[in-house]
Amino acid sequence: MDGGRNRSRSDRKPLVAVLAANSISTAGTSLTLIGVPWFVLETTGSAGRAGVVAFCATLPIVVSALIGGPVIDRTGRRRVSIASDTVCGLAVAAVPLLYYADALSFWVLCVLMALNGLVHTPGNTARYVLVPDLAEHAGTTLARAASLFDAVSRGARMVGAALAGVLIALVGAETVLLLDAASFLTSAALIAAGLRGIRAAEPVKNAAPVSLRTYRRELGEGYAYLFGNRLLLGVVLMVLFMNGTDQGWIAVLLPVHASAELGGARDLGLLTALFGAGGLTGALLYGAVGHRFSRWAVFTVCVLLCGAPRYLVAALTGTTPPLAVTMVLSGIAGGVLNPILTTVIYGSVPDALRSRVSGAITAGCELALPVGGLAAGLLVESAGATGALLVMGAVYLTATLSPLVFPSWRTMDGLPTGEPGDRTADGVSSSGSSPRGPAPSARTPRPSES
Repeated sequence: MDGGRNRSRSDRKPLVAVLAANSISTAGTSLTLIGVPWFVLETTGSAGRAGVVAFCATLPIVVSALIGGPVIDRTGRRRVSIASDTVCGLAVAAVPLLYYADALSFWVLCVLMALNGLVHTPGNTARYVLVPDLAEHAGTTLARAASLFDAVSRGARMVGAALAGVLIALVGAETVLLLDAASFLTSAALIAAGLRGIRAAEPVKNAAPVSLRTYRRELGEGYAYLFGNRLLLGVVLMVLFMNGTDQGWIAVLLPVHASAELGGARDLGLLTALFGAGGLTGALLYGAVGHRFSRWAVFTVCVLLCGAPRYLVAALTGTTPPLAVTMVLSGIAGGVLNPILTTVIYGSVPDALRSRVSGAITAGCELALPVGGLAAGLLVESAGATGALLVMGAVYLTATLSPLVFPSWRTMDGLPTGEPGDRTADGVSSSGSSPRGPAPSARTPRPSES
């Protein structure tokens, strides 16, 4: 257990440090999400090349998520987060610096974005899995901490997107990337200072000796638990398709639409910021009143509204106002989803397996990211922007129908809420209602992103 749990007074500083670091890093990442596609479109004029860069940036994300769970526990969540942000900052800074030196080729850009993707996911996972421990350390409930974590991240994404649109128009995409690099380094400094002495953030002391066999066993435990839990598996499969199509939207479709039909980088930043503002509103609303309603009912309605309408409106209109309204409403619906999923995941997974299972969930959810960006670029070049929007929107809609179709989704209403007394020391519902997967050999009775 975290040493802070034995204190007579709660300590909110570690939770605040993680929220601040994550918000700064997320705001900076928004600069990259807009800055890099716009940089590629400006320098190459090719939607296909923008898709290739998106593929190179996201394929390593999947690889690191597939194998990273045990590494996080052994290295320590604090160390992983610091190292991740530091390397990401250096990789992103190298893009404009090489560009200014006239030494940035297209394939060097792809390699730098691949390095950024490879180390970014472990850092995000390391911060994400600390939320339950830091919530208890701070004397608050898991549901409130999860909603706050998501709300702060969405607010940072909104601010970052708005800044990106304005700054790209004023100073160029390459300068925006330098600001992103600075945000990563600031996040690393906050984690280094704010999580010092937090036992849950340090390496696991009683881990078995490092060996390929031990690593494979620990990795297998995470995937065995995921595949043994129908609800979590359903979440992963649905979010896989949502994330894949959203990657196509962010990296290719929306930048191309903004460039060809709307007002360029400023409208791109505005629309992304409006979606973030809606997301922040949705997360805060759910944190305030969401516990009064059925998780399944709220989730099912919101997941249908958060994605497909954006694609349809963009395909059928060529002006900013209709899409702006849609982005706000879709953002509100999307903002409700992560707090629900976060609570469901934390309520389903025992503490000892949290990093491994979260890594497996992240890997599954992000498996389609490389395909999504690449497919969107190829669709634009073969079927045009409108055709690509309609195809990707249809995929999104099909995926989000699953909570209506599969009964396992209804079991999310029976999982713990994170209120005091709602979980045992092992992180399993004291009522026994939490779905269980096969128990690993390491501990008995023990059996993620978005």
